[in-house]
Amino acid sequence: MRIIKNDSLGNKVWEYDGEILEQTASAVLVKALFNRSDLLFNGISLRAGDSFLELYPFDQWFNIYEIHDKEDDLVKGWYCNVTRPPKISEDQISYEDLALDLLVYPDRKMLVLDQDEFSDLNLSSAEMLCAENGLHQLQNIFSQPEAFQMQLYKDYFKSSGERK
Repeated sequence: MRIIKNDSLGNKVWEYDGEILEQTASAVLVKALFNRSDLLFNGISLRAGDSFLELYPFDQWFNIYEIHDKEDDLVKGWYCNVTRPPKISEDQISYEDLALDLLVYPDRKMLVLDQDEFSDLNLSSAEMLCAENGLHQLQNIFSQPEAFQMQLYKDYFKSSGERK
């Protein structure tokens, strides 16, 4: 499966390969390996070969990446992109990133990223509202008392895109 990240105008920014682990009527769960050079990102060490479980809900304005250490498989955190709903075909997932991101640490501390970039995008008021709602939905997901588990979360949405 080819995963393509586009900017808000639809221009390709990054692409890589992933493997579909599971697909439901409402989301697809993909595993991909971090294929960039090692870097420290807001206190999280990302290393080439770290695995990412990537959840793409079909009718939502976000995706969620659960980051696992390549050596011990411990969860390093979650990186969430606020996006337009993804486009999914037989061999490709593409999405348009809207700059706004949420980084969630293992201790559940949350950090909203790139608010200035988001504000500078030329989005309609309806798209701005959908994106802001996507961010609030993510914050709500990670503020729940029960621990977030990617493998269970794929069933969070009904096929209609509404919460269970």
